[in-house]
Amino acid sequence: MPNEFPATEKVYPTAEHGMLSLLDMLDYFEKRGALRVSDLHLKVGAPPAYRIDGDLVKMKGPNVTEDMAKKLIFPFLSSGNMQKFQAHHSVDCSYRMGSLQFRINVFMENDGLAAAIRALSLDIPKIEDIGFPNNIWEDIVARKHGLVLMTGITGAGKSTTIAALIHKISQNSACRIMTVEDPIEYIFPQHYSIISQREIGRDVSSFHGGLKEMLRQDPDVIFVGEMRDAETISMTLMAAETGHLVFSTLHTRDTTGTVTRILDYFPEGRQSEVQNQLSLGLAYIISQKLIPKKSGDGRIVAMEILNNNYACANLIRTGKIEQIYSQLQTKTRNKPDEKMITMEKHLSNLVKADKIDLLEAKKWANNLNTFVDCMQRD
Repeated sequence: MPNEFPATEKVYPTAEHGMLSLLDMLDYFEKRGALRVSDLHLKVGAPPAYRIDGDLVKMKGPNVTEDMAKKLIFPFLSSGNMQKFQAHHSVDCSYRMGSLQFRINVFMENDGLAAAIRALSLDIPKIEDIGFPNNIWEDIVARKHGLVLMTGITGAGKSTTIAALIHKISQNSACRIMTVEDPIEYIFPQHYSIISQREIGRDVSSFHGGLKEMLRQDPDVIFVGEMRDAETISMTLMAAETGHLVFSTLHTRDTTGTVTRILDYFPEGRQSEVQNQLSLGLAYIISQKLIPKKSGDGRIVAMEILNNNYACANLIRTGKIEQIYSQLQTKTRNKPDEKMITMEKHLSNLVKADKIDLLEAKKWANNLNTFVDCMQRD
């Protein structure tokens, strides 16, 4: 496959930079930095487009043809992935170049061949530099058990935050860390801990299957790339209850929505059982967004944090999910069973610190009225 579709072939014509190869396009991520240029979109019938600081910016050039698309996209695919793509018209894969790892989805759509390419720096950021609104991360990395859920829309930096937390654990303690990912994004260096990373489709067939095997492999810390189904959620909660520190992700926008989404995976007859299991196993929910900086030089993290203290656990167990938000608003002191914050409060703090623009913050707030109320307080 690499011989038939070499990544070095000059394929795409531009007025400013001449003919570009796939490697030339990927090199742009390296030059600008993966924190600023997060994605590249390729599809038949449109120019290539980068996502820069959250906005989609098209290249100055012609629409991509079917032939161009094949020469720009197929170099990513091994023979095995090419067979999967031909069978299912969609495949996930990864590609490594320089200091970056690329997470790629190749798929067919109405106009033909397309690909979404996300850049991830191989350099895991320090947890101190992530942008937590408080020092809750210190409590997380010191835990021995419980489920830590990182939530947010695609591209919100969930994987980066989890990688920074796991990296800190690895640096500080001698434990067994195991991950199952689709695909592997950050490569963890071996420090005091022993780390094994497994990829869906290459090393294991599914998250559920990988997690089931993991529990027989003496892990201390587990990372499940995504909780996609009821079986995986049940096993993840069981792992958190039985003495493991477990990290995972969900595509939800806030903490109450996350609890509701988990319960919705199960039939009504199991709701009570899962509520009880979640109340016991859950440690934290961190809902994360990336907001454009006021300075215009990148994006900054805004977080909503639920610390599953006794009161929150009781609300989850009794199904009073709508009352959780009031806990986030009031339990904000620097105490082990508090340290919570709403998204609206963190956004208002960032505006008052002159780090993000007021109008931008309003666009990202989950509840505009609550955000306005936060802005009016000292």
